[in-house]
Amino acid sequence: MSVRLATDVLIIGSGAAGLTTALSLPTTMNILVISKGKIGTGSTAWAQGGVAGVLDEVDSVDQHVEDTLNAGAGLCDPAAVRHTIERSSSAIHWLIEQGVPFTLADGSDVQFHLTREGGHSQRRIIHAADATGLAISETLIKRVSQAPNIQILENHVAIDLITTEKLGLADQPNRCVGAYILDTQNDQAVTIGARFTVLTSGGASKVYLYTSNPDGATGDGIAMAWRAGCRVVNMEFNQFHPTCLFHPKAKSFLISEAVRGEGGLLKLPNGERFMQHFDERGELAPRDIVARAIDHEMKRLGVDSLFLDISHKSPDFIKSHFPTIYQRCLEYGCDITKEPIPVVPAAHYTCGGIRIDTQGLTDLPGLFAAGECTYTGLHGANRLASNSLLECIVYAQAAAEQIQVSTAVQFDSEKLPLWDESRVGDSDEKIVITHNWDELRRFMWDYVGIVRTDKRLQRAKRRVQLLKQEISEYYSNFRVTADLLELRNLVVVAELIIESALSRKESRGLHFTRSYPQLSDQAQITVLSPKKK
Repeated sequence: MSVRLATDVLIIGSGAAGLTTALSLPTTMNILVISKGKIGTGSTAWAQGGVAGVLDEVDSVDQHVEDTLNAGAGLCDPAAVRHTIERSSSAIHWLIEQGVPFTLADGSDVQFHLTREGGHSQRRIIHAADATGLAISETLIKRVSQAPNIQILENHVAIDLITTEKLGLADQPNRCVGAYILDTQNDQAVTIGARFTVLTSGGASKVYLYTSNPDGATGDGIAMAWRAGCRVVNMEFNQFHPTCLFHPKAKSFLISEAVRGEGGLLKLPNGERFMQHFDERGELAPRDIVARAIDHEMKRLGVDSLFLDISHKSPDFIKSHFPTIYQRCLEYGCDITKEPIPVVPAAHYTCGGIRIDTQGLTDLPGLFAAGECTYTGLHGANRLASNSLLECIVYAQAAAEQIQVSTAVQFDSEKLPLWDESRVGDSDEKIVITHNWDELRRFMWDYVGIVRTDKRLQRAKRRVQLLKQEISEYYSNFRVTADLLELRNLVVVAELIIESALSRKESRGLHFTRSYPQLSDQAQITVLSPKKK
């Protein structure tokens, strides 16, 4: 059985970008927010560090811009960087107005504590202890739940966007008119017509075997936008967080960048520091440099992890600044006030994505996007720490502003065909999904990871093409499930990453290849365009 719904704005994703978009739209608009699982379980809630912005009188927009451009290794769009950072203060004050409980400076009831992370020249990261994302998520969820015009649909997984071109309406300009969604609790497809659709579906780090991200980070928005005809940019730049807790039961629990910002030292198993051999900034070097250094030392020594040590700080300092990390590590038998934390790199952030402009517009009329699923030009070849939550807020607000002044009329939702399952059946071999899921993430980790070569990338390309064909045949013959939809999207994202990596004949930022270890004289973004059928 299928269900048909209609709304003014359909928002696919319920993290910081999605909820900010919803709250920034006028209350006269009907808004539908799609949450893949229970609301609050996405990547936003996992973010520890904070939100970067110009908040201190000793700091400036120019300094924040310069730090961002330096981290981006020549591939940031300077105009987009300045556009974002000029709006950082107002974006953060909007979060404060929503009620986000940011940490106050010691002894103050009005001044916020600002921390510093790798790549930043100033203390400019406002945070809520070491669980900033959770504080933002809970605050915005509370505000959304109080809004009478906003409806949340939990446990709904997007299947695909609906466009006039896909409907065969050749006499009309192509535009997005809604989406097909799978209600996983009731196992039924939902057809949703919308004047505007906003993709805020997060990144794609689940394409790798080891990741700091929750299970839902499967690149759904990127894959759907690509299938709908949107360009994607810089998909080769996937950021690997240098320090995730190494423990078989920890499921890649993130050890915040702020631990190093507050004096944490990276050490070899024998207790020696090593970062000074790789970068003069030591532990405060940008993430790509730190991740490669850890990867290099682990491979050189043949060890499973290295160590991050902040035990030289007082126990009171550690417990007050990093209560979540302290408690979680303690649960796994590590007292960080007395001993170093075992850490490994893990896939963390997708720096590329759907190409959007400063208003959040994609290539497809009627379709907007914001957050990690997008490419704005802010991150370039590497993301500066804590710029991501800032980007979510700034571009979500911009999309909401643009939607308010747009005049698109509602497509007659009664003319949208319902999702058709009349020619498919239930699968009797779900092992195909689990096997392909595992194979895809393993070869992406082995061949398209922190250090790459052309040979490894070619191996990955051959495997992803075979998997893509197999998954396509499976998708055509069996009823959709959440796992199948995620796998279908992951294989698209994997192919985009591989194609982008193969096209870059240099090492820059997060893309390091032994086949081309030098930096090219020309800095160019990687733009992929879908082939028209």
